[in-house]
Amino acid sequence: MNDKIVLHIDGQPHAVPAGCSVAAALAHAGLSATRRSVSGQPRAAFCGMGQCQECRVSIDGVANRLACMSPATAGMVIATT
Repeated sequence: MNDKIVLHIDGQPHAVPAGCSVAAALAHAGLSATRRSVSGQPRAAFCGMGQCQECRVSIDGVANRLACMSPATAGMVIATT
């Protein structure tokens, strides 16, 4: 299946595969980091199962959501900064 959904990442629309996680959607959009640490280091999904919490993003205005555990949905608004 080649079904795609469109969501918004940092204000830009991106078409990503339907059924993927937000972390996968970010990777499909070419983003390698989901946030910055307090010291400014880029952070991204590491464990892929919600334990490390490195993939935190804002989803539809709710901060600190785990990108690896959140399914991507059409129209979703994701902020990595």
